[in-house]
Amino acid sequence: MNELKHLAIIMDGNGRWAKQRGLNRTKGHERGAEVVREITTYCSNHPEIETLTLYAFSTENWKRPKMEVEFLMKLLGRYLKNELQTYMKNEVRFETIGDLEPFSKSLKNIIAQTKEKTKNNKKLIQILALNYGSQNEIVRAVKRLLDSNQEITEENLGKALDTPYSDVDLLIRTSGEQRLSNFLLWQAAYAEFYFTKTLWPDFTVKELNGIIENFKNRERKFGGI
Repeated sequence: MNELKHLAIIMDGNGRWAKQRGLNRTKGHERGAEVVREITTYCSNHPEIETLTLYAFSTENWKRPKMEVEFLMKLLGRYLKNELQTYMKNEVRFETIGDLEPFSKSLKNIIAQTKEKTKNNKKLIQILALNYGSQNEIVRAVKRLLDSNQEITEENLGKALDTPYSDVDLLIRTSGEQRLSNFLLWQAAYAEFYFTKTLWPDFTVKELNGIIENFKNRERKFGGI
């Protein structure tokens, strides 16, 4: 039975979920935020999962309509304020990966405050990938090594990445799309992938549990026989 320490999810399908119901895309994002709470709570109580990384906003998402981007920024700030109680109750430590520099000062303050308040929680690390792109992350990691005159090795590069945590064991993408979209390319080198047609706002703990059972029974060879 495979051990699941690091679960990563590409949360896709919020806009399509809303469109199918004749709703504004923002409603899909709001429902998607509720699912984040449900899945995070489940993972915090799972006996094995130590890290949950969620693809929340990519470096390419800035190309979306300005009004939608502004809404997503406000939703993120509201989510963090509202979820602090959930983080504390479920012993979840909040972290981020990606370049936060383009975010507003107020949003960066909320992010920093949430990290500080949850830093001693032990049951789960929840990482939100914000303004994140894996290629950009790798380039920044190489620059860090060069700036500090460190040798560029696999070990050193791995430590210089935004995610000095365990490698991804299982990566899930919702909505039926079957691509990584520049997400955790280094960390998911030997991850098991699972693609579900379920749109993120419809994704449930029950489905996640079934996917984990599927993962448990796969044969992971890591390049061996």
